[in-house]
Formats: sequence, C-alpha cells, structure tokens
Amino acid sequence: MHLVSASRSPLHERHVAAGAKLADFGGWSMPIEYAGGGVLAEHAAVREGVGLFDVSHLGTATVRGPGAAAFVDTCLTNDLGRIGPGQAQYTLCCVPDGEPQAGGVVDDLIVYLHGEDDVLLVPNAANAAEVIARLADAAPAGVTVTDRHAEVAVLAVQGPRSPQVLSLLGLPGELSYMSFVTGVGGGDTEVTVCRTGYTGEHGYELLVAAEQAGELWDQLVAAGQDEGLRLCGLGARDTLRTEMGYPLHGHELSRGITPNQARSGWAVGWRKPAFWGREALLAEREAGPARLLWGLRAAGRGIPRPGMAVLDAAGERVGEVTSGTFSPSLRTGIALALLDTGAGVADGAELAVDVRGRPQPVTAVRPPFVESHVR
Repeated sequence: MHLVSASRSPLHERHVAAGAKLADFGGWSMPIEYAGGGVLAEHAAVREGVGLFDVSHLGTATVRGPGAAAFVDTCLTNDLGRIGPGQAQYTLCCVPDGEPQAGGVVDDLIVYLHGEDDVLLVPNAANAAEVIARLADAAPAGVTVTDRHAEVAVLAVQGPRSPQVLSLLGLPGELSYMSFVTGVGGGDTEVTVCRTGYTGEHGYELLVAAEQAGELWDQLVAAGQDEGLRLCGLGARDTLRTEMGYPLHGHELSRGITPNQARSGWAVGWRKPAFWGREALLAEREAGPARLLWGLRAAGRGIPRPGMAVLDAAGERVGEVTSGTFSPSLRTGIALALLDTGAGVADGAELAVDVRGRPQPVTAVRPPFVESHVR
C-alpha cells in the first residue's frame, strides 16, 4: 500500500521488504502488520517472547537552556521534581486556563530528563507540532525548543525476551522502570535506551539518529533470530495497549476528555503551583468528573467498537465506547468506555454495548484486563 501524502519512517523500505501492510497513522505511513502472521501472532510474540516495533512516527523535541526543566514543569502536568537526571516521566500537555476546553488534553507524552538545562520530549505524531509550538511560544529568553522529529528514530523492543536481545548487541538492559542511559550498539551506533513501552510487558524504547536507524534495526533482527523475535506493527501495539487499559490520544484522551475523566490524575502534580489547565482540572476534581473511563469485557461474540453506545440494565444509554478490539490474550472482545458517573457503575456491573442495533452483554472492569509485567 503506497501512501503518497504520508511522511515515511527511515525504515520504510525495510518494512516494504518485510511484507508490511502500511497505513496512515498520525500523518505517517507505518506498518499495521507484517506478512506471515498478522496481529494475533505479533501480539503473542510480545506477550510470550519478544517483538520489534518501529514507532518513529512519535515526535521528538529538545528543550534546552538555563532552567529548561523548570520551564517545562510549569507547562506540563506531571511533577518533574519527582524524578532526576536519567529518568523519564509520563505527562500531559493540557489546554491552558482561559482557552476553550481548558484542562482538556492536547497530547500525552514522555519527558526524558537529561538535566536541569536539557529535556527531551516524545509526543505523539499527530500532536507533536502543536506541543512544540505551544512550548516555543511560552519559552523564556535563553530556552530553545527544537523539533527533532526528522532527526530521531524510535524503535521498541518489547516482551519477556527483550533483555536478551539487547544484551546480544551490548546495549544496557539492566535498568529500572522509566530510567534511561545512552549506550553503543553493534558497531558504533549510539542509542538511548529507556525501560518503557506501551505493551504492558518488560521492554525498551530505543532512540537513535535517523540515519543509523536501519543499521540498528538490522542488528536487532539478527540478534533476535535465536530469541524468536517477530516484527510487529501498530495493530498489535493497539491490542496490547488496550489489554492494559493504556489511553490513546484521540480516543481516551482529547481536548474534550480530561485527565480526571480518563483516570490519568496520577500523572498530574496537583501540588504544583502552575501547569497548563490547572485551575480547570482542580475545579473538576473537586466537583467530580461527569464521566469516567471503564473497561468492558464482552460476554458474547460481538466486538465493541469506538462510538458504540453503552447501555445499563434498563437499556438507557450511560456512555460510549472509546476503544474496542478482540483481545488475543482473553479470546473475547474488550473495550474502554467513558461512562456517566451518575449511572453509579461499579466493578463487575452488568451492562451492554449496542453492536449494530443488538445489545451485546459486557461486564464493567477496572483495567488492566491482563497482568502487567512492566515493573
């Protein structure tokens, strides 16, 4: 599948050679699945062995200069004071107070803290330009925000066998969760290795210069031969993250969906004196959000899909599915949904999803749907 208008990963030709099915994702032509297995096999490889993803559609930007970290901390929700150099942090860029939809989520992203004057941001593809522009507009004199999207590739090695693959390349794998170091792979490829991911399994995300991405990819494929490594696309990444209940921007987080509603308040530094959207979020937190994110596990064969209505026992609409898929691990349909808090939904509640006009029984659950192995 040839996508003329989409940006291409530096690994594009390798994906084509591997028989990848390509599709537009956030304006990038990215692999959805590969020939010879598809989503189910790729999902199983990550849960049971090791999978290799190209996630170079993710943006990268540096914020540098005196007080760069302190500046970022006044903008994004999480508290950078909770971590030190060599650690990464999940955070949110929210709509500032005074703007329409204040407190809504512009993007969720990872911050790599190199030092008080040096921060690396990894936002989502579709939102990277806006996040960078907002920070650049707000930056004080001496602090520079630089878009490095075209300069940096991001690979993800995920699964219980991922440490063995990194070890074969001489890359550091003995890291605590959400910490990172810079090492040298086979040859002289400089790689930043971070103990994180989007699958719920032990894994790593690797940042490398775009011009060296092909060399690193080839090294990982070769090293993974004896570990059963499988190339994985964004289809498996989605089933894996949904089983974990991880939010996807545009589905569980958006300008119209706040961190409070998405159960992402843990990523907000509530005691900080300043961050974008603080007053709106504090007010919503105090009043209680009007809706809340839940997991739904299907009892029948129907698969819940985004936009489908969620119904209570009386057949009344109480919310809407935000993400839905077939769970390869559970062999049934699962979903994430925003449900009205006034409906009094509790863990184990029996509900239904309107699947093409037919009520499909589901049970409300608190994600994750399967056990997490990230720590």
